[in-house]
Amino acid sequence: MIDKNDLKKRVVAILGSTGSIGTQALDVIYANKNFFELELITANSNAELLIQQAKKYLPASVVIVDEEKYNEVKSALSSLPIKVFAGNDAIIQCVQNENIEIVLTAMVGYAGLAPTIAAIKSGKHIALANKETLVVAGEIVTRLAKENGVNIYPVDSEHSAIFQCLLGEWNNKIEKIILTASGGPFRGKTINELKHITKAQALKHPNWNMGAKITIDSATLMNKGLEVIEAKWLFNLSPEQIDVIVHPQSIIHSIVQFEDGSMKAQMGLPDMKLPIQFALGYPERLKSHFPRFNFMQYPTLTFEQPDKVTFRSLSLAYQALGKGGNMACVLNAANEIAVANFLADKISFLYMTDIVETCMLKLPFIISPSVEDYIHTDEETRRIAGDLIKSRT
Repeated sequence: MIDKNDLKKRVVAILGSTGSIGTQALDVIYANKNFFELELITANSNAELLIQQAKKYLPASVVIVDEEKYNEVKSALSSLPIKVFAGNDAIIQCVQNENIEIVLTAMVGYAGLAPTIAAIKSGKHIALANKETLVVAGEIVTRLAKENGVNIYPVDSEHSAIFQCLLGEWNNKIEKIILTASGGPFRGKTINELKHITKAQALKHPNWNMGAKITIDSATLMNKGLEVIEAKWLFNLSPEQIDVIVHPQSIIHSIVQFEDGSMKAQMGLPDMKLPIQFALGYPERLKSHFPRFNFMQYPTLTFEQPDKVTFRSLSLAYQALGKGGNMACVLNAANEIAVANFLADKISFLYMTDIVETCMLKLPFIISPSVEDYIHTDEETRRIAGDLIKSRT
């Protein structure tokens, strides 16, 4: 048996260390100091928390994207042997550091795409918590990973579950996968009941503790739609091979059905630290002190079909996946603008889906987009989505 203390430390970069996934990843690394070494952490604008993290975990480098906060971070860390950088370009440069072995991409939204591509091109393995990277440019990202001999380890609990179920099964054909969804805070609600939903109500997820953007996506079921698209690229599946089922208890994280009809599921309490640790430590299963599941506390596990009529975001995601090209990029960009404006109390809960649908109808379709096409599509979608919101306010 291998003694974990005898293993060479795995050098990690965390992009988005101040978010929900990033903070939990730091906890995982701190609990496994004999296995991991922290090289880089980054934050968008939360300088205060980034400074606290840098002082506690002592990475070699930090990046604050908001350049106006560079002096604040630099001054606070001046007595420590930590290099401080600022701006998006600095993240792209830092992830290419030859010391880094694996990059946890936990930045929110489209912003994670360019650093992830840079990391892949420099041969870094990816622990992917930024599902938008594959949603927007899955074909390009997976091709680059293959060309550069890079592995992409999923961090989303559902995709981690599928990955774990497939271990030892690589030569066995998948008939389909089933992604589970909690149903969010509004499971069972009608469209009329959703007309006056507030931000505070939408941010109260029943099972998971997540950042604001992903929590709103879970409330609309857009998050599950993005996961469907991500699963296509992670596991090389057709849309017809990806099902979604609502499982309110969030104990079964997802299921693989093989062509002989047998099914494998991965189970556990809803705790993101487990898939984070599995992705960062793979192929090792590191010992943890996470709470253990007790069947007697969950004597009944239930399942139901998602309501794609009331929660149209899931249907729109399947449409985008089926059409291909740049359509998922449109879906993602429109959704990011819609969620940001809902969180700013500028639009209603239901209007978020209307924005996404309208943008999918308005934007030119490109069947085989380049990186430049994705960039243009993202920019143009955000402009049109913004115009739609201005016309309503």
